[in-house]
Formats: sequence, C-alpha cells, structure tokens
Amino acid sequence: MRFQELLEDQVLSPTQVAQALRTTKAEIADTLGLGRDSFMRASRVTACQTQVRLRQMLEILTRVEAETGSPLAAYAWFRAEPLPGFGGATPDQLVRDGKADHVHAYLDRIVAGGCA
Repeated sequence: MRFQELLEDQVLSPTQVAQALRTTKAEIADTLGLGRDSFMRASRVTACQTQVRLRQMLEILTRVEAETGSPLAAYAWFRAEPLPGFGGATPDQLVRDGKADHVHAYLDRIVAGGCA
C-alpha cells in the first residue's frame, strides 16, 4: 500500500484508506478510537489527531504487509493479534492509547531476530 495513493488534497483520505482495505470509514474510525464524525466533516478529517492516527496505522500496516502477504491481512493482524508483553493488547488498541511507538519497538525486536 502506497501512501501517495491514499492522499486527497495533501491529507490522508479516510475514503481512500477504506477502499484500499475493503472496509468502511466507520469501521476504521472505530478501530482507531475516533468518533464517526471524524471522517464525515472536512474540518475533522484534516484535524491533527485524525491524521496522526491514520498515519500511525498505515505505517504499521506497511511494515507488516510483507510478512502477512497483503494489506488486508496486515489490517486483520492490526485489529486482532494480541502482542506478547503488552497484556494481550492488539496493535489497534495500542495506537488508540497513543502507544504506536510500542508497536514499532515490538516490530523492531522481531526484525532484529529477538523474542516478542
């Protein structure tokens, strides 16, 4: 998944992201812990919190896509895979809690050949 394909007017487009992941904007908003109106009003789409969470999710999906085989499988992993060492929290829960850096650190350990 390429970020450039998901941009509209120089911001990440929830519509483009939803289409790429074959889901709805409401589901993505829920996954990221955002209100459904975050993707409905133009002023909310461009809001910092909305754009940061979309970017964080897409960065993580891009990192795991090669291992999972597709953007859809990466999204399924993001929503459902409990990460060891984080009390069973899934990557989406960590992003919602402002801990995307924890997911990146976990992925760094895995890439380096370490234990989860």
